[in-house]
Amino acid sequence: MRFLSSLTVLFALSLSTSTAFAAGDIEAGKDSAATCMGCHGAPGIRNAYPVFRVPKLGGQQEQYLVVALKAYQSGERSHPTMQAQASSLTDIEINNISAYFNTLAGSGTVERGGGDVEAGAAKAQACFACHGQGGSKPITPMYPILAGQYPDYLSHALSSYKSGTRNNAIMKSFAAALSDKDIDDISAYFGSQASPLSTPVNW
Repeated sequence: MRFLSSLTVLFALSLSTSTAFAAGDIEAGKDSAATCMGCHGAPGIRNAYPVFRVPKLGGQQEQYLVVALKAYQSGERSHPTMQAQASSLTDIEINNISAYFNTLAGSGTVERGGGDVEAGAAKAQACFACHGQGGSKPITPMYPILAGQYPDYLSHALSSYKSGTRNNAIMKSFAAALSDKDIDDISAYFGSQASPLSTPVNW
């Protein structure tokens, strides 16, 4: 209960400090996203180290994608390739790319991953406050859809928040309380849920 109260306070603070958002140009975004497709347009392609599948971006929340790219720019998220890619983008290009990927919703496959889905369903209850029931309807466009994302990518993301290689106050507080098994179970649960997320191969 104490954790959920802290999460509520952090959530309120995050909303009060959110920035204005400008919608992007989808057609311009398609052109700018060409380099992104080398990884994000290849189903199941894996990051070399640590090993995890590159996340599905098709159908992801537009504003969340803007937030994520800017986090790589600022160093809030640590990943050499993504930091290099993001650092070359203007704010307009980031908005355009994010708008384009948002339009590429599909009927992506879902999977259970290596964790316990049933145990993960119980452990994921605290996540619903921000990401919605089942992780498919976040309560703000700045938060990602989790349902249907690759479980190994979700485990990597949660582990990164726990270790501090991703720096976000809400997620760090949440992940700090999780064991490795908790992370795998929660990731398996969200990965098994139906969602619009897909890898846009026919772009």
